[in-house]
Amino acid sequence: MSFWAYILRLSNGIYYTGHTDDLDKRIAEHQSGAIKGYTHDKRPVELMWADEFPTRAEALEAELHVKAWSRAKKEALIRGDWKGLSLAAAPPSERAERAKQASPSLGGVPRLRSGRTEKGQIELSAAPPPAIVLVRPQLGENIGKAARAMLNFGLTDLRLVSPRDGWPNPSAGPAASGADLVLERARVFESVADAVADCAHVYATTVRKRGLVIPVVSPEEAGREVHGNDGPSAFLFGAERSGLETEEVALAGRIVTVPVNPEFRSLNLAQAVILIAYEWSKHQDLAVPTLGEPAEPRAPQEHLEGLIEQLYAALETADYFHPPDRTPATKNTIRTILTKAGWSVREIQALRGIIRALEEGRRG
Repeated sequence: MSFWAYILRLSNGIYYTGHTDDLDKRIAEHQSGAIKGYTHDKRPVELMWADEFPTRAEALEAELHVKAWSRAKKEALIRGDWKGLSLAAAPPSERAERAKQASPSLGGVPRLRSGRTEKGQIELSAAPPPAIVLVRPQLGENIGKAARAMLNFGLTDLRLVSPRDGWPNPSAGPAASGADLVLERARVFESVADAVADCAHVYATTVRKRGLVIPVVSPEEAGREVHGNDGPSAFLFGAERSGLETEEVALAGRIVTVPVNPEFRSLNLAQAVILIAYEWSKHQDLAVPTLGEPAEPRAPQEHLEGLIEQLYAALETADYFHPPDRTPATKNTIRTILTKAGWSVREIQALRGIIRALEEGRRG
């Protein structure tokens, strides 16, 4: 069975990203309005790009990556412009230099974590996303909340070490608030050593070093470091009440400590997970996008002049300008206030309607 990540262009020019196991059916549903959501009132839609994946998890991961991309990056992907995609992904300070020379390591085609380099496929990450290992978690609700925190930032590899109430746990589902994919893929292990056996880099989250001589890093440092690691990484989180045991921390190459209030060190499990997941996502170009209408273009100057003159006239009728010798300065202040705002045509029309209503109400 195949799964797909895809990009649609909506009638308002905005790009929409999703994933599905039946591409033709899904696009038809978007086009017909059968899907009640963001695309429903922005039809017709046009399929701009799609890529096939062997598992739903990979398709979802691709969706989350692409969804957070800028418009320039999405359009470079749609065009198959790999040089442009790499350039758009670079920090502004590096773009000028990158524009001068193509990256020889990509060979003109972005490389997937799986090693595939077929044209049309996207670069997800140089290193695989880290695993989240919950050691002796107690409540199913806490596992569900941790899963929710993970999926918010694109992490899906959840590993459970000796969960107190067994697994699966019916209490986890409602608390996950839709992060069912993470719960379905969760794996159970008898020991921490088993859970991280395939991981070359292990990070233990704890506020106590427990007498161990292990480098201590912040969540931000760890999140950035994972992307440069040469193998799979894992983050260990201890039980809600007792945290990690010394022997478990000793399995890690780094200790991750959150600089919380020393008088009140009381992060719950999901809070600790979301801190790590967020710091990792900052270097994964996976910031949660803000959905909404595109910014309206600024109104031409003649529209702004019409608003200003209408407001001047209304204020003169109301005998606002006093003393008379200050009138030019007062008008300049009003003009500056209205000019700095950068109104759109629609907004100016609304303001002019408000002024008109106030005038007519006063006259009546």
